[in-house]
Amino acid sequence: MAVNDTIHKPIRSYVLRQGRFSPAQQRAYETLLPRFGVPYAPQPLDFPALFGRRSPVIVEIGSGMGETTAAIAAAEPGRDYLAIEVHSPGVGSLLKHIDEQQLTNIRIVQHDAAEVLRDMIPAGSLDGLHVFFPDPWPKKRHHKRRLLQPAFAQLLAHGLKPGGYLHVATDWQDYADQALEVLGAVRGLANTVEGFAPRPASRPLTKFERRGRNLGHGVWDLLFERVDRA
Repeated sequence: MAVNDTIHKPIRSYVLRQGRFSPAQQRAYETLLPRFGVPYAPQPLDFPALFGRRSPVIVEIGSGMGETTAAIAAAEPGRDYLAIEVHSPGVGSLLKHIDEQQLTNIRIVQHDAAEVLRDMIPAGSLDGLHVFFPDPWPKKRHHKRRLLQPAFAQLLAHGLKPGGYLHVATDWQDYADQALEVLGAVRGLANTVEGFAPRPASRPLTKFERRGRNLGHGVWDLLFERVDRA
């Protein structure tokens, strides 16, 4: 293989630490993923066909254990949510929430978010995007692994329809500062406020965040909007 033909692996924003399923998560994963899971495929999704209706679509990147995703979907039954998560126990946990709350407006893709956005999300199709508490990769030498980099931010803007929103939340101030700079430089995205936004009531206050607040930890919300620019 010639030097110029060397294949460079992309830098991932995550490390697959599958962890252990609880029995309930394992059962939900095995029985419900065929119904609510969306296999990765390099072709655009048909959202009305996927959800069985024509409704606003929100993508949740890194749904974690699914508590927040399920709470938002339950509070907004008129909207549809596509959760992207790579970790199997988290997918199982979200499926468990879906079953317990009898939610019908969530689907899950267990795959790399950058590839899903690039290959499966039609341009200008999303009413909103959530990126809540992405891995902060706090060590400076690992900052290149952070999800919110210029190329990824362009994918986010590409998927949003005009007027669609991007909501980011992090509890690491230097990551918040970096995200504010990165997103502010993306053509087609505009900050809805000057600097950081107050926490929107639509973002549930998780147990993790509540514990952090009690310890004096901050949380920074960023709320951007897709705009048309000549």
